[in-house]
Amino acid sequence: MKTLIRVLIILPLTVVIILLSVANRTPVLVSLDPFSGAAPLVAFTAPLFVIVLATAVVGVVLGGLAVWWSQGRYRRAARQRARELDRVKADAARRQGGAASGPAVPGGALALTSSGNVR
Repeated sequence: MKTLIRVLIILPLTVVIILLSVANRTPVLVSLDPFSGAAPLVAFTAPLFVIVLATAVVGVVLGGLAVWWSQGRYRRAARQRARELDRVKADAARRQGGAASGPAVPGGALALTSSGNVR
């Protein structure tokens, strides 16, 4: 199923990129000098499709970095909770080794038994 979805997305996208590349291969002048239009200080010539695809790649990378940066606090909180869980598991295993107070779960934590409704 996952392969089918990938094919349905990647195949048309590849066809569109190839068609864009073939139709827009004429070289264009890209000027990075906003002050001089006649004789730009920084300029280069490249096919239009290279410029369009490079711009798209840079946009995707910058967007990914922005999302990664903004979600840093959630990753930090997840790491802290994982460390706390490891500490609690180690404490439970240590207590279980000293005095067996209940049935053990194979993962090393104590099993909680309840007489209530279990789903």
